[in-house]
Amino acid sequence: MSKIKVSDLAKELNVTSKDLLVKLKDLGVAAKTAASSVDEEFANIVRELLKPKPAEVKPAPVQTPIPAPSPAPIPVPPPVSSGPVIDTDDINVKDLADKIQVKPSDLIKELMKKGILATINQRIAAEVAKEVATTLGKEITIETERKAAATQHKIKIERRALRPPVVTVMGHVDHGKTKLLDAIRKTKVAEKEAGGITQHIGAYQVTVNGRKVTFLDTPGHEAFTSLRARGAKVTDIVILVVAADDGVKPQTIEAINHAKAAGVPIIVAINKIDKPDANQDRVKTQLAELGLQPEEWGGQTVTVGVSAKAGTGIEDLLEMILLLADVQELKADPNANPVGVIIESRVDKGRGPVATVLVKNGTLKIGDIFTCGGTYGKVRALLTDTGARMDKAGPSTPAEVLGFMDVPTPGDLFEVKISEKEARLLAEQKKELQAKVLRGKVVSLEDFSKLVKEGAGRDINLVIKADVQGSLDAIIQSLTDLKVGNIGVHIIHNGVGGINESDVMLGKASDAILIGFNVGLEGSAENQSSVEGVEVRQYNIIYKLIDDVKLAMEGMLEPVYEEVITGHAEVRALYSFSKVGAIAGCFVTDGKMVRGSGMRIFRGKEKIYEGKLESLKRFKEDVKSVESNFECGIAVPGYNDFKAGDIIETFETQEKPRGK
Repeated sequence: MSKIKVSDLAKELNVTSKDLLVKLKDLGVAAKTAASSVDEEFANIVRELLKPKPAEVKPAPVQTPIPAPSPAPIPVPPPVSSGPVIDTDDINVKDLADKIQVKPSDLIKELMKKGILATINQRIAAEVAKEVATTLGKEITIETERKAAATQHKIKIERRALRPPVVTVMGHVDHGKTKLLDAIRKTKVAEKEAGGITQHIGAYQVTVNGRKVTFLDTPGHEAFTSLRARGAKVTDIVILVVAADDGVKPQTIEAINHAKAAGVPIIVAINKIDKPDANQDRVKTQLAELGLQPEEWGGQTVTVGVSAKAGTGIEDLLEMILLLADVQELKADPNANPVGVIIESRVDKGRGPVATVLVKNGTLKIGDIFTCGGTYGKVRALLTDTGARMDKAGPSTPAEVLGFMDVPTPGDLFEVKISEKEARLLAEQKKELQAKVLRGKVVSLEDFSKLVKEGAGRDINLVIKADVQGSLDAIIQSLTDLKVGNIGVHIIHNGVGGINESDVMLGKASDAILIGFNVGLEGSAENQSSVEGVEVRQYNIIYKLIDDVKLAMEGMLEPVYEEVITGHAEVRALYSFSKVGAIAGCFVTDGKMVRGSGMRIFRGKEKIYEGKLESLKRFKEDVKSVESNFECGIAVPGYNDFKAGDIIETFETQEKPRGK
C-alpha cells in the first residue's frame, strides 16, 4: 500500500503539520512527526474530513436504483427487517460502512460529531451503529432487538404490576446504618422458614402492611455508585442515616452528592433520638444548608426521627418508604423475559461461583438458562437471605443464585436465554469484547471542548478535591460564577483531602472530570482512574485551573504536545549490504530504541540528520525495540553517512499533561 508523508499531506490540504498530527491521532493513526508516513487509505479519510464543504445546494445522496423487470408498480409486502442486520453487540467501523454502503470517512465524521473518536478498524456498540446509520439516512436492525420485539408482543401491558421498592441505606460511619438495618430485619424479615440459616447475600426483603420492601445491604455509597457507574440503576430510594447527636459529617455530604447525582429520592432517618444530647433541629438546619429542605419547613425532603437501638420510629420510616414508592408508581412485568443485576458475587468452597441477583423484570425460576457479562450458566438453586430455598423470584426480589460457570462482576446484567448454546455464544462474545476494549473512554476537558465547538455543549460535570477549605471555597466560587452562553459548571461533589476510589467511581458514574488542587491520589485511585477511564487533573495554581475550565467551555482547549526523548545509542561499527546500504552497529546507552520513532544523528554537538527510525535489527532479525545496554543495527533508507562515534537520539511527540 502506498504511503504519503505527513508534511506533504499537510501542504496538500493547506493545514499545519501540527494540526494534521492532532487529526491523525484522533483517527488512531500512530504518526509522531511531520516526517512520519501514513497509508493512502488514512490519507483519503483525512482528505474527506478536511476538504471544504460546498454550499448546501446538493440534494440528499441518491440511492442506487434497483432495476425492476417492469415499469408497473409492484406491491411490496411489509419487510421482515429494515435494512441490514447486526447480530452482535458491536461492529467494526469498516464493516458498518460496507453494510450501509457509505464511505468510511463519512461514518467517522458522524461519529466525531457525536463525540466518538473511532478509527476505521475500531469496534463500536450496535446501538451507536444504529443511531449513526439513522443520521446518515440508512436503517439497520439489531438482531437482539428483533428477537426482543418478537417476544415482546406476546406480553400484554395490562399484566404490568406494582413491584416492591428497592432501598439503599447510606450515611457516615458510626451513625447507625447497620443497627438500623438490623432493627428492620429483626422485626420484619419476610422469610421465616424453619431451619433457615441467616447469611449475608447483600440484599433482603421485609414485609410492611402486607407489602414487600427490598433493602440493599451494601457498604454505603461506594458500592451504590460502583453499581451505577457500570450502568446498573438498581436503587429507587436512598435512606440517609444521620446521628441526632453528631449531625452532618463529611461522609454524609458524600452520600448526599452520590444520591443527588443518581437522581434518587432521599428519606433522612435521624437516628439516636433517644440520646440526651440529640438535637434534631440542628440536623435539619444542616440538611437545609445542603439543599435538603425538610417537609415541615416547606421543603421536599422527608425526615423521620428513629432510634435503631430502642426500635423507635421504624414503623414510621417503613410507611414513608411505601408512600414514596406509591408516588413513583414502580412497576414491572412478572411475565416478561427475566432480567436482573448482579449485586455481589463470590466463590463458595462447597458450591462454586455464587452471586446475589436482584430481579428487575420477569420471574426467575430454577432451571432457567442465563447469560451474565462474560459468563453463563443454569439456575441450580435460588436462596433467600435466610438460606431458605425458593422456586422462583419475581421483580425486585433478591436471590442468591447457584449455577454460574465463572464469578460474574457486580453490576453485570443477568438475562435468561432460550438455549445454552445461545447463552454460551453471547458470553464468549462479551468476554472477547471486554478483553479488547477498555472499560470506558476517558472524558477529558479536550473532549468537552470539542463537543462545544461542534455545538453539542452541555454543562461540564466536575468533582473537586482540595488541600484546605479556603482554597476549595475560592475554587467553587470562581467556577460557579463561570458561564459561557448556555453552558455552566455543575459541581457533583467537593471536599477536602486526597482523591480516593469513591471520587473516581462518582466521576465514572456522572461523566465528570476530577480536579485536584494541591492534593494527590490515595490508595489505588490512580490505577482505578486509568481502568475506569476517568480523567484526573491536578493543579497548584488556581487561575490555571479556572482558565482551563473556561477554555473548555469556550471550545478552545486544544491538546498541547511535547517532545519526549526516548533513548540514545552510540555508533560503534559500520557494515555495508548491497540491498540495504549502510547499517550502523550501535550500543544503546540509555532509554531504548523503538522502531517508528523520530530520530536525530549528532556528530559532536552538530545535528547532521533528522528523520524516522525505520529499520531496527538485532542479530539480523527485525525487532520493534531494543533496551539499554544491548547492541543493535540501525539502517536509514537513503542515508549512508554513518561514522563511528555518532550519537543517535530517538524521540516521540506526546500529549502534554495539563495543570501545574
